[in-house]
Amino acid sequence: MLTLTQRQPPNADTQVTLTLALTAEERTRSRHRFEKDGQVVFLGLPRGTVLRDGDILQDETSGSLVRVIAIPEPVLTVTAKTQLDLLRAAYHLGNRHVPVEITATYLRLSPDPVLRAMLEKLGLEVKEEFSPFHPVPGAYGHHHTH
Repeated sequence: MLTLTQRQPPNADTQVTLTLALTAEERTRSRHRFEKDGQVVFLGLPRGTVLRDGDILQDETSGSLVRVIAIPEPVLTVTAKTQLDLLRAAYHLGNRHVPVEITATYLRLSPDPVLRAMLEKLGLEVKEEFSPFHPVPGAYGHHHTH
């Protein structure tokens, strides 16, 4: 059993005992019990911790290291003819407080038929994909202290 209580800076060269593949939603849980590959893993991180792809977590007793990776999950990838259309879409999604990944060329969100219809009505192209999802931190509202 691993109890992960400390986060270390991401480093591709770190030797890890286990890789924890998590969805975007799972990476927002600072206190959680996972069973992965027959191994029980407890997260006991500071409240409001959002794990990122590549983060290294340390077990409090053995010092074993675990790498967090973003697992591919169903997402909607949104593209637009112009950057302004993309900005407008980001604004509308932001108003609905859903987790959104924002880049210069696309937006990505969890599948949602209502939002999909809204985005298509705004003239955006929406594709269903299976991809790692990296929402903007802080999109989850509550208990955020910096």
